[in-house]
Amino acid sequence: MNNSIYPCLCIKGMIQEAAAYYVGCFGNGKIIQEMPFVIQIDLSGQKFMLLNDGPAASPNPSISFMVTSENAEETEHYWNKLITEGIPLMPLDSYDWSPKYGWLQDKYGVSWQLYTTQDKSDTPQKFCPTLMFTGTNAGKAAQAIQFYTDLFPESSIHGILNYSQKDGERPEFVKHAQFKIKDFSVMAMDSSADHGFGFNDAISMVVECDSQNEIDRYWEKLTADGGKEVACGWLTDKYGISWQIIPKALPGLIKDPERTQRVMGALMQMKKLVIADLENA
Repeated sequence: MNNSIYPCLCIKGMIQEAAAYYVGCFGNGKIIQEMPFVIQIDLSGQKFMLLNDGPAASPNPSISFMVTSENAEETEHYWNKLITEGIPLMPLDSYDWSPKYGWLQDKYGVSWQLYTTQDKSDTPQKFCPTLMFTGTNAGKAAQAIQFYTDLFPESSIHGILNYSQKDGERPEFVKHAQFKIKDFSVMAMDSSADHGFGFNDAISMVVECDSQNEIDRYWEKLTADGGKEVACGWLTDKYGISWQIIPKALPGLIKDPERTQRVMGALMQMKKLVIADLENA
């Protein structure tokens, strides 16, 4: 598993509670880093960042997480845990594509698609971010997949399935797609329905970089053609998806409490992060 890309969930004021909740829901997990403003957890070998403050937006189903189980009992277990104080989006049931599947929004607003399959080769990664291109982005999933796989190394497209006439959607739209960036699996789909939501910065993708050249390349490409610089290593790309482009060495720079204040002070003054300036802080 390549953990140089992983999701960040903004759950204001409740990250300690949320970290324990997700580890308890999914099992096979642990807290791997804890600071007042950020916690990193490991779930089945995959990294998630929980952010205590920052964006004003709340999570919505435009980015959900496909969770793969090997049997219906496991899927039901996750559903029963996550539905407490949550909202069902698609009922837990048997569908053509899965013997047991359900889509819900948990009590923190994070959306999970719980999927049962016995074919591990189909979805070898336990948790897959799933991007729903809707609103003004509807119909752009295939374009975005090509953009991301061209930009990141160790990328590949594993399959793109378009809607059929009986689905009641435009046949050129993507019903389901799976691709990899930096050996990290992501899924995508289009939807022309009036959902009333779209991509925002409550869920972002963190990219850890080995060098300044790598940071510079991603920053330049992701802010082009309508993308925007934000602050502190954050940006939004031309589709409105948020990214944090950070040096892999950053956690080591903030281990020492005295140095942490200086490094974070320098970081807060930046948009694109400059490794040398952080190291010299």
